[in-house]
Amino acid sequence: MEQFIQDWGYVALFLYSFGGGFLALAIAGAFSYAGDLNIFITIIVAAISNIIGSQFLFFMARNNKNYAEDMMNKHKRKVALVQLLFRKYGSFIIIIQKYIYGIKTLVPLVMGISDYSSVKFTILNSIASILWAIIIGYISYIAGELLLSYADDFKYIGLITVVIVLTILIFSFRPKKKRRRANKSEV
Repeated sequence: MEQFIQDWGYVALFLYSFGGGFLALAIAGAFSYAGDLNIFITIIVAAISNIIGSQFLFFMARNNKNYAEDMMNKHKRKVALVQLLFRKYGSFIIIIQKYIYGIKTLVPLVMGISDYSSVKFTILNSIASILWAIIIGYISYIAGELLLSYADDFKYIGLITVVIVLTILIFSFRPKKKRRRANKSEV
């Protein structure tokens, strides 16, 4: 298992971070603490992949507005939220969008169909992706240290525990959209 992680861990992290990658980065951070991956390479791979993914969405929307608008029609409420957040926080939304579930893929699309400067987006997106990779990577590395220090004799049980805890945390912070719909239908 360790050899598989060492051989394919960075590839999986790159592919998953292309579209967001919070969970993959968190798991890679824990594997980095375990010694299966290098934390510095993990952070670099996640940052580069995330930059490329957001840039792809931005320029895809910029060059194919009809397709981007069709994609965003399914998420009208979230697009409206992105527009409100942009009006309220300005360009800072590009920095904080990496941490807001549900809009992190929509921000580059919304910015791409607008007349927002591509140079400014590239600079802010690069800063945001690097900060995101450092913060999430380091926190997950520390969490891996904490959890694995208690499970030193049971290395794989400790890693499974890290994965389960991180998965529970991620799903607990997801929007309660489905529950609201269910409650409305009961009334």
